[in-house]
Amino acid sequence: MAGSMWLRCILGPHLQRIHRSPDQSRPEGRAGRRVGTHLTRCSLYEHVVSQQGWSYQPRSLEKHTDSIIGWASALWSLSYYSSPLLLCYLYRKGYICSSKLVPVSQYLGTVLVCLLGVACLRGWGRWKNSEYLQFLSILEETKKNHTPTNKKNLRCYDFDFSFWPSDFSWTEVSNPKLSKAGVSLLKPEPKLRGAADSVLHSVRTLPCHIISFLIAHSFGRRMLYPGSVGLLQKAMRPMLLQGQARLIEEFDGQRNKLVACDGNEIDTMFVDRRRDGGQTGQTLVICCEGNAGFYEVGCMNTPLEGGYSVLGWNHPGFGGSTGVPFPQNEANAMDVVIQFAMHKLGFQLTEIVVYAWSIGGFTASWAVMSYPEIQSLVLDASFDDLLPLALKVMPDSWRPLVQHTVRQYMNLNNAKQLLKYQGPVLLIRRTRDEIITTTGPEDVMSNRGNDLLLKLLQFRYPKIMTDEGVRAVRQWLGCSNPLEEASVYSGYEVDDDWCVSVLQSYQADRDVLFPWSVGEDMTLEGRRQLALFLARKYMRNFETTHCTPLPASEFHSPWRL
Repeated sequence: MAGSMWLRCILGPHLQRIHRSPDQSRPEGRAGRRVGTHLTRCSLYEHVVSQQGWSYQPRSLEKHTDSIIGWASALWSLSYYSSPLLLCYLYRKGYICSSKLVPVSQYLGTVLVCLLGVACLRGWGRWKNSEYLQFLSILEETKKNHTPTNKKNLRCYDFDFSFWPSDFSWTEVSNPKLSKAGVSLLKPEPKLRGAADSVLHSVRTLPCHIISFLIAHSFGRRMLYPGSVGLLQKAMRPMLLQGQARLIEEFDGQRNKLVACDGNEIDTMFVDRRRDGGQTGQTLVICCEGNAGFYEVGCMNTPLEGGYSVLGWNHPGFGGSTGVPFPQNEANAMDVVIQFAMHKLGFQLTEIVVYAWSIGGFTASWAVMSYPEIQSLVLDASFDDLLPLALKVMPDSWRPLVQHTVRQYMNLNNAKQLLKYQGPVLLIRRTRDEIITTTGPEDVMSNRGNDLLLKLLQFRYPKIMTDEGVRAVRQWLGCSNPLEEASVYSGYEVDDDWCVSVLQSYQADRDVLFPWSVGEDMTLEGRRQLALFLARKYMRNFETTHCTPLPASEFHSPWRL
C-alpha cells in the first residue's frame, strides 16, 4: 500500500497553489467575499483570509528535487529550439561520428538515470507532505466519480492541467458543423488551369510546397504565435499563476477542460455573473486572445470589469491547452468553446457576444460566420488579412514564398469571414498601433483595421460606399485625434438624425439581409453623409498602442439601427 502511494506521488502532477480549503464553504456574493451578517468580526476575518488561497509549500526534499527537474526541463527546451544551430556546430567540429556518439549516449544515459533517481526522491518528499496527499486523493476520487462535489473540491487546487479530468467533449452534443476532420474553413480560391498545365505547375512548385511546409511548421508558426513557445511560457508562469488565482479567488472563476474534435484539450475559465441580478451579467462575453495572450492576463479582464459573464480560453499550445495554433485547430477549439457555452453553461446564442483582440479576430470572425445567431461581435486592434502584415516583416525576394505559405497554412482572412455575418459589429482601432500597421505607428492610414472597416462597409452598403463615399471615409480614417475627426465630420455637415431615418425607412420597407441597396437614388452629398455616419458607428478610435489593455469604459455594445 505504501509503495503504491509512493509510486502515485512520483507520477503525480506538480501542485502549484491551493485556492481554498476543499471543506471550506463558499461565501455568497459576486467576488466570493461577501459573507453573512451573522459572522463575528474575528470569524469574518478568518473566512475572508481562507478565500485568498496560498501557494503550495513543498518540503525541503521535494523543493530541491523539483528545482533540479525544472532546470533539466528548461535546458531540454533550450536545446530543442537551438538544435539546428547546435547540430551544425557539432558537425563542423567533427563531434558527429560513431566513435564519439557512443560516449555521448553513455553520458546521456547516466543523466537520465540520475533524473529518475531525483524523481523518486521528489515522490518521497510528496509522500511525506499531508497537503499533497490530500490533493492526490481528491484528484483520484474525481477521476473515478466525476460528481459536482468532487469537481468543486478539485477546483480548489492549481496543478498541471494535463492531469485535469475532462469537463466537456465535442462528442457530448450532436453538431452537424463538424466531424473528426474538424470544422469547415474558408479556403483560398484556386486558380483555374488546364489539366496538363495543372500537372506541370504542380511539379514546378513542389519545392515551394516543401519549403512552405517546413517554414510553417517550424519558425513560422512560432513567429505568428510566440505565446506557444515553451520558454516564453516558463518565463511568464509566475504572472499567469497570479492572474489565474485572481480569477478563481476574487471572481469565483471555474476552470474547465474541453476536448475538441481534433483531440486537443482546451483550457478555459468561466466567470458567472447571472446571479448578481444585473442586465450585463445575463450576457456572456467569449474572449479570443492575441498571439501572445492568455486568459489569465489578457483581454478577459475588460468585460469582467464591465460586469459581464465571461468565458476565456487559451489557444492550442498556450497555457494548459494542448496542440499547435494552426487555423484548423484554432477553429476547432472555438467551436467546442461555443458548444460548451450553450450546452453546459446554459447560454443561448442570442445571449453571446464574441470579443477578440488582435489575432483573436480570426477565431472570433469564424465564430460569427459559423453561428450567425450570435448577438454581436467586438474586434479590438484586429486586421483584415494576415498576408500584408507577413509581407511587411519579410524580404521582398521572399514574396512568392510568403504568399504561398500564408495562404496554404496560415490563411487568417478575417475580412472574408466577417462578410458572412449579418449581426452588429464594432471595430476598435488603436491610433498609435505599431503591430498591425504596414509602414509604422505614425502612419494611421496603414493600419489594417481601416481595410477591415472599408471591406465591411463596401459589402453591406455598396451604393453608399462609392468612390466618393470611400474617399470621405478615408479622410475620416486619416485623423489621428478626436478634434480632427470632429472637424471632418462637421465639414461634411453630417446630420445623424437624417441618416438614422433614411436607414430605418429602408429597413422597415424591405427587411432584407446585407448587402443593402440604400443610397442608389441619393445625391452625392447624402451618400457622403451616410458613409461617414456608418463609419463612425462601426468603428471607435482608442488613442493608444497595440498592447495597452482596453479599459472597461471603452468596451461598448455594437451599434444597432
